[in-house]
Amino acid sequence: MLQASFIKANKDLVINGLKKRGLKDDELALIDTIIALDEKRKNTQTQLDKLLSENKKMSDAIGGLYREGKRDEAEAMKAKVSGLKEETAALQETMRTTSATLNDHLLHIPNLPHESVPPGNTDEDNEVFKDWPNDLPDMGENALAHWDLAEKYNLIDFKLGVKITGAGFPLFRGQGAKLQRALINFFLDEAQKAGYEEIVPPLLVNEDSARGTGQIPDKEGQMYYVEKDDLYLIPTAEVPVTNILRDVILKESDFPIKLTGYTPCFRREAGAYGKDVRGLNRVHQFDKVEIVQVQHPDRSHDTLHEMLDHVEGLLQKLELPYRILRLCGGDLGSASALTFDFEVYSAAQKKWLEVSSVSNFEAYQSNRLKLRFKDADNKNKLAHTLNGSALALARIVACLLENHQTPDGIKIPEALKPYTHFDIIC
Repeated sequence: MLQASFIKANKDLVINGLKKRGLKDDELALIDTIIALDEKRKNTQTQLDKLLSENKKMSDAIGGLYREGKRDEAEAMKAKVSGLKEETAALQETMRTTSATLNDHLLHIPNLPHESVPPGNTDEDNEVFKDWPNDLPDMGENALAHWDLAEKYNLIDFKLGVKITGAGFPLFRGQGAKLQRALINFFLDEAQKAGYEEIVPPLLVNEDSARGTGQIPDKEGQMYYVEKDDLYLIPTAEVPVTNILRDVILKESDFPIKLTGYTPCFRREAGAYGKDVRGLNRVHQFDKVEIVQVQHPDRSHDTLHEMLDHVEGLLQKLELPYRILRLCGGDLGSASALTFDFEVYSAAQKKWLEVSSVSNFEAYQSNRLKLRFKDADNKNKLAHTLNGSALALARIVACLLENHQTPDGIKIPEALKPYTHFDIIC
């Protein structure tokens, strides 16, 4: 989240940044409320500190008055101290409620977009940053969509998934299951080569963890909630992996911290329906390998492009046509300062499918996480956090099946053959 002191010192910058996200005047009014609450909090703290100081001085003096035989003066001072305690308690309650309200408002303010973020309100305003190759593949009119290929080669059983759980929970089997496992191992090995430490995190997190990375209060409606245990199923490995560093103070020499993790991911995707969510296009459970970095603020945007290169390399090795989009202000996630989406072209469906988002959150998550580092002057500063999908498997599987289909079967890319141990699905 943004810091109240930053909002107060940079009010116009904050408002202009939030306007770039598409926030309206009634939503922007919250900025003045935050500034007023922060001023009230500071004034209350000043009064409270003054009272506590007076209280301590008088409490220390009471014993001396008794020893000097000045009982009446001591009793009068005790009565005064008792009155100060009531006044102190009232100020402490004001301080508590003001701070809580201020913090709640701050949690609802999204991050400021980076200066390079294009203006716009919908995904149609996103900017094509790069595409590869220049010519899109044409599979012809007889190309099959992945759900038809899955049925033809007995790779994924969507009906059994519905029987066991419900819609959006596909069941992989045979070569489909082996392809899924091969992709996971390939992505993890590639991340390890790039210097990431592998993590196997819990699949459920507590409220503090969900709040730390920005899922709460923005996205709790998209998460599965286990009410009896007050826990959330993770929507991405970003949540537990980044929270490893919650309440940690780093040294500058610790940067960069590079972590990767494979997990199943769970998303309710409330309101998603229709032809665009058929098959693997949008599911409630999917596998994903995530990469997370914690970096010095001066180097985080260079790191973001390093992570883009990593994801791009994966797609090239999988021989899939892709493009990279720089998201506009209105399409950014609330915690992100700058996000690039990777989309792979589905030659059978003749549409682009998002397979990865790579984001720099700058200090937004770190402020929630209290993730800091000691600078050269031994002062605490907020680190920058970044994360990216490398990659999300459901749609990658869909694109592999569709783009590599031939009359003889589905060819496996060269880079993946050592992991599948077969060259073709037939």
